[in-house]
Amino acid sequence: MREGYEGTGPGAITPDGCAVELYSRLPVGKEPDIIAAAVPAGARILELGSGVGRMTHPLLERGFTVTAVDESAAMLERVRGARTICSPIESLDLGETFDVVMLASFLVHTGDREVQRGFLRTCVKHLAPGGSVLMQREGADYHSNVPRERVDPTGFTVRIVSSEPIGDGVHSVHATYEFPDAIWTQTFRVRPMSQEEFEEVLAESGLRVDKYLTEDGIWVRAVLADG
Repeated sequence: MREGYEGTGPGAITPDGCAVELYSRLPVGKEPDIIAAAVPAGARILELGSGVGRMTHPLLERGFTVTAVDESAAMLERVRGARTICSPIESLDLGETFDVVMLASFLVHTGDREVQRGFLRTCVKHLAPGGSVLMQREGADYHSNVPRERVDPTGFTVRIVSSEPIGDGVHSVHATYEFPDAIWTQTFRVRPMSQEEFEEVLAESGLRVDKYLTEDGIWVRAVLADG
């Protein structure tokens, strides 16, 4: 387990505290529709941090070609119908480019600056001319509206129990997922960023915001700054 990351509950736990069985149970939200509306039909998508394929599978159903990348072989075992690659995102080098590179699950907020830069370098490296990077940011009140909970219509409860500053702009977040038959917890480190800070981080990597895809600014389409 990485320092500052921890997970508990039934089944395999990845180095960043994610429970494979938990992510296999989480429902698919509106994200695939947001993605499909923002990119060309039939696009080749490189999905970084795919996990068990929660977004991979609905994107395949919508006619996209998806290459799913995750550092957890246990996660990738749950992916069906897509090419899968087991690798850390920051060291990935496929020697090919894609119409769309996806960095969802708030991964751009990773607490380690060097890892964050590595994530964005990988996005740029694999982006075809005229392509776009789709990212998911934290909501504006993610760290201030704590503790909070959400009861999902499918019958489980998500709680963000705490978000504590631990220095250098990094927070330690503790979350729980309670199902009728099991409870999972996850502790992880993130770096909160304002919209201005987010855009500065992108610029440092040679990217710029093309469009905020949702009213809350959580989903973003970025392109090469010199494109």
